[in-house]
Amino acid sequence: MTADYDIQIHNGQTAYDIDPSALERIAQRTLEAECIASAEISVAVVDDAAIHELNRRWLDHDEPTDVLSFLLDERVDDGGRRIEGEVVLSAETAHRRAPEFGWDHGDELALYLVHGLLHLAGYDDLEPEARLEMRHREREILSLCGVKLPAERAAPTRRFIR
Repeated sequence: MTADYDIQIHNGQTAYDIDPSALERIAQRTLEAECIASAEISVAVVDDAAIHELNRRWLDHDEPTDVLSFLLDERVDDGGRRIEGEVVLSAETAHRRAPEFGWDHGDELALYLVHGLLHLAGYDDLEPEARLEMRHREREILSLCGVKLPAERAAPTRRFIR
């Protein structure tokens, strides 16, 4: 069985350079690693103002955040697991937070993408044990993608903005 992925990358901000083809490769590797047979994924890279508005509208959180994910459809059939979803990444937050963790904003953005896709694949990070499992999986997938993890990234203490 061959995986069938339709991954659309939209850069809705102009402050920072992004590499859409790198994000597409990371998305594909993440979906492959999670044994997703088919996916339609829209990835939007936005600024803090845009993600703030989405966070307020959909999650009732009145602040910008790093990543949002929205699972639109999920099904399992003879062809395997299929998902449709949207992931929204904040380039501004990635640029601001990357130095805290000793890497560049492209790597931080890659982490946000993997994190958002893992949510679409069914992972959660609300409870401590689930958070540890998700951090572990993030590290595995980033490593598969060739992203070198700073020392802090290897620790399970990293929390995403809520």
